[in-house]
Amino acid sequence: MDDDERGSAGGGFAARLRQETAEAHGAAESAPFMAELLSGQLAPEALTTFLAQVHQLYAVLEPAVDALRHDAVVALFADDDLRRLPAVSADLQAHLGAGWREHLVPLPATEAYAARLRQVAAWPAGLVAHHYLRYLGDLSGGQVVRRLLARAYGWPEEQLRSWDFPAVPSPKRYRDRYRAALDAAPWDEAERDRVVEEARRGYRLNEELFADLGRQLPAWRR
Repeated sequence: MDDDERGSAGGGFAARLRQETAEAHGAAESAPFMAELLSGQLAPEALTTFLAQVHQLYAVLEPAVDALRHDAVVALFADDDLRRLPAVSADLQAHLGAGWREHLVPLPATEAYAARLRQVAAWPAGLVAHHYLRYLGDLSGGQVVRRLLARAYGWPEEQLRSWDFPAVPSPKRYRDRYRAALDAAPWDEAERDRVVEEARRGYRLNEELFADLGRQLPAWRR
C-alpha cells in the first residue's frame, strides 16, 4: 500500500471516490500512448500534441473554477498554487516557439472533454469532480512523469513545467488536505453519488483522449 492509499483509507468520501473510480482510473492510465511517450519511443511532436490538448482542457477548467470561487465548496479547492495553464503554455512555447498557439488544434476527444467541462461549469460539485481528477492526477504522478521525460528525451526540466508544482513543497501533505476537504464537503448522499459518476465520466473522457492520441503512434514512433 502506497502513501496515497494509506492516506485515503477509511470511511470518508475521498476514500469512496478513490475506490469507486479505481477501475476507470486504471483504464485511463494503461493507455499505450503514455507508456511509449515516457519510454522515449516517440518523436517530440507527441509531447507537444498532448500538451496542446491539455492546454485546451485547462483553458476551460480554470476560468470555470475562477467563476465559482464564491461558492463555499469550490472555494476549498480553488487554489492558485495548482494552476496549470501558465506552465503548459510555457512548455509549448519552449518546444514550439512563438507560434505555439497555432498548434492548439483539438482532437475529437478533446472537443468532447472540453464540452463536458463547459456543461458542468455551473455545477459546483461536478466542477470539483473534474478538478480532483486533473489536479490530483498531475500532483500525484507529475514529478515522476517530469523526470522520465527529461531522462528519455534529454529535455531540461525547465521545459517540462506542466508537471512542476513549485508552490507545493509536500505533494503528499497537500493531497491529504485536499482529501480532507472532499470529506468535509456538505454534499448529501445523492450528490456524492453524482460526484462519483462524474469523476468516472471524466476518467472515460481522459481515456478517449489517450485513445485519440494513440491513433497517431505509428507516425510518431522513432
